Amino acid sequence: MKNKALVLLKELAEAHGVPGHESAVREIFCRELEGRKLTADSLGNVMCEVPGETESPRVLVTGHMDEVGFVVQQITPEGFLRMAPLGGWWSHTLPAQRVRVRTRQGQEVMGVIAATPLHLLSVEAREKVMPLEKLCIDIGADSREEAEDRFGIRLGDPVAPESPFQAMAKPGRLLCKAFDNRVGVALTIQSLQELAGSGHPNTLVGVGTVQEELGLRGARTAGPMAAADVALVMEGTPADDGPDFPRGECQGRIGKGVQIRVSDPSAVMNKSLVDFVVDVAMTSGIPHQVAVRRTGGTDAGSFQCAPGGLPVVVLGVPARYIHTHNAIIDMEDYLSALRLIQELVSRFDADTVAEFTRFL
Repeated sequence: MKNKALVLLKELAEAHGVPGHESAVREIFCRELEGRKLTADSLGNVMCEVPGETESPRVLVTGHMDEVGFVVQQITPEGFLRMAPLGGWWSHTLPAQRVRVRTRQGQEVMGVIAATPLHLLSVEAREKVMPLEKLCIDIGADSREEAEDRFGIRLGDPVAPESPFQAMAKPGRLLCKAFDNRVGVALTIQSLQELAGSGHPNTLVGVGTVQEELGLRGARTAGPMAAADVALVMEGTPADDGPDFPRGECQGRIGKGVQIRVSDPSAVMNKSLVDFVVDVAMTSGIPHQVAVRRTGGTDAGSFQCAPGGLPVVVLGVPARYIHTHNAIIDMEDYLSALRLIQELVSRFDADTVAEFTRFL
């Protein structure tokens, strides 16, 4: 299980897949679940069904396929690329970072986000954070014509961070881009693989959504497509145990287990479902953390508004430094999340799921 997770996480995290350009991630999803019932909608969401002992309830396990990135907005006469953001970035983290531009021919062009040397900056300029619209990508071209004709760059080409998957010195700690949310995609894929043929009392539906980083867009159409009765939204959630965070206030420490999110500005989770999830984690001895977030949001915000409403809960693998080129996760948190999915799916029968929404 662990070795499979490492291989899957590496391939998914290194894949090029910014919002609206998730094809490389979608290909991995479909390849890993080949031979099962696969469907897609017109937005690009992909769905896989794994039958169990009964057709109902339908249990949704889902993760968004996109990562934060950019799109080529302009090519300057000198051959530099101006970029527009796809998702939320703090421009302080960007100068001198490597990126990959994917052309319409499918080629990937390496570049670096230009950074003016300290020696050429005034004292005042050194203290300022460069606004993103002032940043540009250097792909080594000397002119717009060379960027277009030799490298095949066009306006609208997607740009993803470049960061190789790396095991760190501490066993189980992993470093790469895009753990938000390739951990969720990996958990969706691996849970379907592990649970296939296990005799769970429901139908398991796995969905990889698109464009979460642009306002939970994919989940709006994926909700009706999945036609689920309960949903587990898998995420790479922001860890709050970095430098200067008071340890006593942390709700997402890496290495301390799967995070069970109660609410955030995008969604208030179904209380009965949250209570059930926490109880299963406790009785099964699964390391977990409970979180209430003041900021951020996930696909749960769109899924819970599926026709008729849908009880949802977010299960997260805490990741330090998300929405940058280098995030850190702990493999034990991933395995805790995977085990919790398996335990929940094995318990989600018709009567149990019906109780989550019994309001009258």
